[in-house]
Amino acid sequence: MHTLENQRAVVTGGSRGLGLGIVEALVACKAEVVVVARDAGRLAEVKRRLGATVVAGDVTERATARAVLRELRPAVLILNAGAAPVMAPLHEQTWEGFSAIWNNDVKAGLHWIQEALRLPLPRNSRVLVSSSGAAVAGSPLSGGLAGAKRMLWLMAKYANGVAAELDLGIRFQALVPLQIIGETEHGRTAASAYARKKGVTAEAFLAGFGQPMAPRQVGDHVATILTDPRYESGTAFGLKGGTGIQELEG
Repeated sequence: MHTLENQRAVVTGGSRGLGLGIVEALVACKAEVVVVARDAGRLAEVKRRLGATVVAGDVTERATARAVLRELRPAVLILNAGAAPVMAPLHEQTWEGFSAIWNNDVKAGLHWIQEALRLPLPRNSRVLVSSSGAAVAGSPLSGGLAGAKRMLWLMAKYANGVAAELDLGIRFQALVPLQIIGETEHGRTAASAYARKKGVTAEAFLAGFGQPMAPRQVGDHVATILTDPRYESGTAFGLKGGTGIQELEG
């Protein structure tokens, strides 16, 4: 896939944050973008501003995944929808807060990946699954987030095994931002929590990651991963403001 022009791309959770940055980049590449999210108001704004097609629905519901993929059969599927973790140390977490990411991000990832395989999506299609740097280094104030994001990475790897066994020609890949992104709501919340723990400002904490990375920059990296032959076969890619795209697992 050397161009995204006229390619149909479905982005879950694409109405805000990193997902919106990805949608902006894909629209700029002239892809035919469909955004799936819960918030009808945010979706209406995405449609007005970017001209993307929008679908209001709960991405954790298997029926939503099945209906969207069967109707649209996209060449690109980006699973980005994510819940906000409860920010608290381990001993202050409740099970409900600790498991929220599993019950949202991992549940949605499982349903969409399964439906992509079962349909299946067209040969040579790409499925990108949003993980996190927490999957590499942990995140002690984010409850079950680190384990959940590692599971999503592993699910992409497992799906590649299934796709190979069934000769489907679909490639699954994990996106792993290696820094907290302060321009997003989730990023600001996380940065503030860790800054308080360290006794510094949120700005000082974020500066520790080096060059910041905006959501649109994440989107541009995603577009590059989809179109540059160097990234056709890797399983996981780290994204960082100062260093760009780094293959974490081949």
